[in-house]
Amino acid sequence: MQKLDVAVLGATGAVGQRFVQLLDNHPWFRVAEVIGSDRSAGHRYGDIARWILDGQPPASVADLQVKPLDAELTSPLVFSALPKEAAELREFALAEAGHVVSTNASVNRMVDDVPLLLPEINADHIGLIDVQRRRRGWTTGALVANSNCTIMPVVMSLAPLMPFGVTKVMIVSAQAISGAGYPGVPSLDIIDNLVPYIGGEEEKAETEPLKMLGHFDGERILDLDAIASATCTRAPVIDGHLVTVAVELRDKPSLEAVIEAWNSFRGPDPVPSLPSAPAQPVIYMPQADRPQPRRDRNAGNGMATSVGRLRPDPLLGYKFVALSHNTIRGAAGCAILNAELLAAQGYLGDFQPVNRNVELTRS
Repeated sequence: MQKLDVAVLGATGAVGQRFVQLLDNHPWFRVAEVIGSDRSAGHRYGDIARWILDGQPPASVADLQVKPLDAELTSPLVFSALPKEAAELREFALAEAGHVVSTNASVNRMVDDVPLLLPEINADHIGLIDVQRRRRGWTTGALVANSNCTIMPVVMSLAPLMPFGVTKVMIVSAQAISGAGYPGVPSLDIIDNLVPYIGGEEEKAETEPLKMLGHFDGERILDLDAIASATCTRAPVIDGHLVTVAVELRDKPSLEAVIEAWNSFRGPDPVPSLPSAPAQPVIYMPQADRPQPRRDRNAGNGMATSVGRLRPDPLLGYKFVALSHNTIRGAAGCAILNAELLAAQGYLGDFQPVNRNVELTRS
């Protein structure tokens, strides 16, 4: 099978490097173009990228010359790890030019015709691409986004509970320092400390879940009819966002029923058979002191959400702790999984993925 060429925007940054790492030897996609800042443009990627992940830049990408942000791209699929200011206009410009853009940037997530995808829970929202193309006069281009990295474990843990009626959610996060990018939080601010404020995070935590868990009616996303409240903090952990969640469930299921809902959750076809999808997206841990970032962030190759400490809550009814790897599941990994869903459902033009376990039909 011939792999599809892809470009990575912001390829020299922390999340851009994670894209490059996760796409190395991907069965469907091949990194053909890397895009960076004016400072990086024109240089060999392996020379200019200050590699902060384990190992070295993949040999298949190290020799690529970094292109400037305004370069004309040839790859039909583009992954974006751009900062907010650069992403706002460039992502739409690339989509208008015919590229399919799968972004991790925050700036366009809440645009009403941009799907905010987490494939296991809202794969049907992919249909919003047809609305997007019709409204904007595009034929092949598209823009899809994944959520804020803190929201990933929240929404993944709430999705299996939706049949019980989610009405209120209280969120308190302990977010890893890698979520601030590189070089991240100054050492004198985070060592021996916990910072009880992250600019803009709480607003995202209170709005993005309602869109992601909402209903696509064929023309728009109708937000979930629920209330969310969030407090976001920065913790002295390198990777892995830990979130304490209290939730009100209309049907008041037993704790055993909640655990069974988590353990049996897999997501709709064809998501479980996509290359980056974890075998079990939500893993319940019965130990009293789990999940923990250092021990559990790499579950499912970093793509699974670990949940534990389920117990009654005197205010809302139920409370628990959820954990996801913030730069894999919460960033680059989810954007790649989103692109795999697009490929499987026929939104990447003539590209036809193979080695599937189920028959794929466009929804």
